[in-house]
Amino acid sequence: MTKKITLTVFALLCFLNLFANESEKTPPGVYIQNIESIITVDIPKGVNDSLITIKHNQKIIEADISNGKATFSYSFKDSGDQHIEVIIEEKSNRYTFGVIPLWLSVIPPLIAIFFALAFKEVYSALLLGILSGTFILFYYAGNGIFGAILNGLLDIVDNRVISTMTDRDHIAIIVFSMLIGGMVSLITKNGGMTGVVNKLSKYASTPRSGQLITWFMGIAIFFDDYANTLVVGNTMRPITDRLKISREKLAYIVDSTAAPIAAIAFITTWIGAELSYIVSGTANLGIDESPYNILLSSIPYSFYPVFTLVFMFMLIMKRRDFGPMHRVETDARKNPPTDDMQPHSQSQYKNVKGKERWYNAAIPVLIIIFGTIIGLLYTGWDSALWADSTKGFAAKLSGVIGAADPYKALLWSSTLGVLTAVILTIGQRIMSLKDATESVIDGFKIMLTAMLILVLAWSLAGVTADLHTADFLSQLLTGANIPTFLLPAIVFMLSALVAFSTGSSWGTMAILYPLVLPTTWMLTKSAGLPADEAMNIFYNVTASVLAGSVLGDHCSPISDTTILSSLASSCNHISHVNTQLPYSLTVGAVSVVMGTISAAFNLSPVIVFIPGFIILYFIVAKWGKRVPDFS
Repeated sequence: MTKKITLTVFALLCFLNLFANESEKTPPGVYIQNIESIITVDIPKGVNDSLITIKHNQKIIEADISNGKATFSYSFKDSGDQHIEVIIEEKSNRYTFGVIPLWLSVIPPLIAIFFALAFKEVYSALLLGILSGTFILFYYAGNGIFGAILNGLLDIVDNRVISTMTDRDHIAIIVFSMLIGGMVSLITKNGGMTGVVNKLSKYASTPRSGQLITWFMGIAIFFDDYANTLVVGNTMRPITDRLKISREKLAYIVDSTAAPIAAIAFITTWIGAELSYIVSGTANLGIDESPYNILLSSIPYSFYPVFTLVFMFMLIMKRRDFGPMHRVETDARKNPPTDDMQPHSQSQYKNVKGKERWYNAAIPVLIIIFGTIIGLLYTGWDSALWADSTKGFAAKLSGVIGAADPYKALLWSSTLGVLTAVILTIGQRIMSLKDATESVIDGFKIMLTAMLILVLAWSLAGVTADLHTADFLSQLLTGANIPTFLLPAIVFMLSALVAFSTGSSWGTMAILYPLVLPTTWMLTKSAGLPADEAMNIFYNVTASVLAGSVLGDHCSPISDTTILSSLASSCNHISHVNTQLPYSLTVGAVSVVMGTISAAFNLSPVIVFIPGFIILYFIVAKWGKRVPDFS
């Protein structure tokens, strides 16, 4: 019912859009408080520049004047209507700009997160979050309450959704996800998935062994978090269902192995992005080390990703859970999950012939895995880098992967995976070409509702970017008199808060690295720390941005990887968020106290890990409860 309502709202918005005034769709002259912006005002042509004065609150502004335009960079310190005066030969022209209070930037993500968690429904929550943001933009553009609501509604369709769906990377993720869905549908109907289940049944005969194999697969597919999530979730779901493991536990294992392993492995699609962000933050600091060395040196300080992987392993081996996860796991032992119980129903994935040949599923999946790796090497290949004798093999390989185009690699490999599945199916006369094609299309259809959530989540991220939500949160750190040993912990929590609010770990890193790395360097210098202690803090902060981003991403119901984990596991999205949240916060607390803060006292991160592991084990043993076996 909720999906029908959401689609009906979208159809209504599209209809209203036909009658919208084009000039009213984009709010003109709206700026954000305390954010440096480029402003352009009209001036008469041919007037001597020396006779033109531009002021705001009696403060003279330097501007570049040419071709009847005055362009200047300015930050409004106050909100509300602000007036720029252009004085030409004592004649004053006034321009009015709407300035949005910076604190309002947190309203859209807070509304989306609150409604998602309170009403356990993500579609309308995301829509309300986006609408609140567009309302703020148009209201401060002088549209009035009714005009801001109407134009904000229309802006969702003709601007937010369209711009999101014309982004190359977003389209690549949608197509990749659809192709994975189509392949899973086909290899399930042709009996391949059943064959894999039968093969793995020898090793996955209990809930513990089933979870352990899922955990190992999550670590094995380390090179990309999207590929990890979709391949592991879809492959292991039939096995975990048969072993009476809850969809929530599967989604947790899938979600909490994907980003953590991709964030700290040496050869992943994250490397290029992380390096580019670090380069932007260290460009003018005069640090002797290269950005790549900084990245490698910071990995031992990435406590949250490592603790997450180890904590999950402890839960599995001890056969314990706590909080909401214990409840759903207990229920799953009594009533095993079935496809028709889930929001992304896959009941049509029934074998048509019953030919249970494991290789009909294994070969397409392996093609995706190895095809992605080959695609990364191909798109990132640099002969000059590979010929550099000063770099080792690992550095060269990481450099190639870091420069690769992960979206091309994923698209190529998933396309080959689908084609291989079709050829295997037709070649063995399991299904006709028509039936195989229809099976792939059935998989596309199943993915549509999840793609809608992704599009809405990306649209909300665009609104928070326009309102500079991350800048507001990062400014909480600016100007504070912070002891250097607390700086990594504060950065970790700030990164988690930004990622939670925006739903993007990569976006968080892109925004915070250029801000916190120079700040950290200046603070350590002004504190007079020795070189080794200063670099220890610097590495710790570098890792804290990354680790905090992953934590916030795990906790956020508007995160794309969290959404994909729910999708791949056919798990109710809000249920996944609710059951994963206590685990993520527990590991996050241990990471910041025992890891990030302890390492800031110039302790070796290797030594710091030991008490952290002990505390996590104590938590599992003390508060974890055995899940009853009702078989």
